[in-house]
Amino acid sequence: MSREGSRPDTAARAPRESPWRASRERLRDRQVKREAVIRAAAHAFNRKGYHNTSLDDIAAALEVSKPTVYYYVSNKEQLLFECFVAGIEPIRAAFREVRPLKEPARNRLKAVLRHYGQAVASEFGWCMVRAEDQDLSPAMSGHIKALKSEIDQGIRRLLREGVQDGSIHSCDPKMTAFALAGALNWIAHWYRESQTLSGAQIAEAFITVFESGLMPRSGAENTRTARRMSVRLAR
Repeated sequence: MSREGSRPDTAARAPRESPWRASRERLRDRQVKREAVIRAAAHAFNRKGYHNTSLDDIAAALEVSKPTVYYYVSNKEQLLFECFVAGIEPIRAAFREVRPLKEPARNRLKAVLRHYGQAVASEFGWCMVRAEDQDLSPAMSGHIKALKSEIDQGIRRLLREGVQDGSIHSCDPKMTAFALAGALNWIAHWYRESQTLSGAQIAEAFITVFESGLMPRSGAENTRTARRMSVRLAR
């Protein structure tokens, strides 16, 4: 017991849980809920299209009120942009991950393309490839174009580095980057989660085509490749 007139023993009376910890918990909870709003929007845009989806639809899917959705985003345009960013961020992260590696550029490019294919096959794929086609403000459209250009330039850079280190045959980086991205982007137009192949498997199949093209292989190698693909498609 403290002496009369002295300061109380605050350590003994301190709350069991720091208010700072509680604040962090609230922040994390808010982030989880915000991500849920973005995912619900992505699913709605995939199913109904951007213009046919309202914030009421997204609120109903989450079983919350419309003002609750407004707490996390300012409008539907921002929701579409957030879906676009959620899809493209794993690709940007892949570029950051491979940049310091001492691997041939071809291997680094393959790693990026795997993430690209999986991202386009995710629930955010439609938003990634169709966001720019929607009726967006000039500022939002410009932001999306800048992020797409960043990915395009990153692929071109790896192609140029691959040509320089001998891991990629001589090619036009611009046209090759367009071909790679165009093929991967088209996945979003036909891929559904009910497909027998996962997004990762589809990305790997595309990379096999990119790497080997349509050049004939030896009989044994051709047979092994055909068997692998037939097994995957039969699942």
